[in-house]
Amino acid sequence: MGDKVADELHEVLLAEPRGFCAGVDRAIEIVERALKKFGAPIYVRHEIVHNTYVVNDLKAKGAIFIEDLADVPPGATLVFSAHGVSQAVRHEADQRGFSVFDATCPLVTKVHVEVAKLHKEGYDFVMIGHKGHPEVEGTMGQLDEGIFLVEDVQDVERLELPQTDRLAVVTQTTLSVDDAAEILAAVKRRFPKVREPKKQDICYATQNRQDAVKVLAPSVDVVIVVGSPTSSNSNRLQELAERLGTPAYMVDQPEDLKAQWLVGKRRVGLTAGASAPDILVQQVIARLRALGAVSVRSLPGVEESVHFPLPMGLGDKSMARLG
Repeated sequence: MGDKVADELHEVLLAEPRGFCAGVDRAIEIVERALKKFGAPIYVRHEIVHNTYVVNDLKAKGAIFIEDLADVPPGATLVFSAHGVSQAVRHEADQRGFSVFDATCPLVTKVHVEVAKLHKEGYDFVMIGHKGHPEVEGTMGQLDEGIFLVEDVQDVERLELPQTDRLAVVTQTTLSVDDAAEILAAVKRRFPKVREPKKQDICYATQNRQDAVKVLAPSVDVVIVVGSPTSSNSNRLQELAERLGTPAYMVDQPEDLKAQWLVGKRRVGLTAGASAPDILVQQVIARLRALGAVSVRSLPGVEESVHFPLPMGLGDKSMARLG
């Protein structure tokens, strides 16, 4: 791998917190428990979470991932992914008679509930999020009309909506905290009467992992983010490190880590998206040691203790494992 890297690479700093959040933990446990209770196959609409390792592991245990409910046989057990689904998908699943377990993250469900409640009160919505992301499709799909997506400040300027006190804003839970704040500020400038969420929609895990990168990035020469390309929150971690002036790379698996990224770098920062399992982090650490890292230490950070109950009908009332 070249002595140059080995000579220069001294230390790996680990961001805290990193990796699995409570919603991801719960979603994976729902699929695993359904497989144990009902046997394979268990059908899952969309990747349960956006991580290649997790999806492949569950496939090996008997999960079948589908996008179209027409691909699920009658009477099958179906799990909705952590990202949530539209009302149309829920109705179709009911009509087809599937036994459904909903692994939607409770923090996404909170947004859905808010949209439904305010819609009944006559509100329209501006949603801040990424077009085509399943969470955005699920949230926008709570309504037939009256919800408008903005991805950036320019989209806000193009909105053609009346000035009304019946306009509310919601956001995807895995956005860049700083980007979302900038877009929200633009919405408020254009629509001063807009109603904001009581508590921001961006989830605690997204916020905490981004805050940890803000501490990590200035302390290291390069940042490695463990996560899959489809993972919104993992992409945001990479972008954030780069915005802070530190080169950053995302790896889906340890083999993706390239020795040339480390040439001339004395300190490597390591974090992981909320859907990336710790086993991958450990494998990346092992690869960094093989490339010459002498020591590994964790930075101080927020300790997370959030946990969510499992749905009824999946064994005992125990909580999902802590992330």
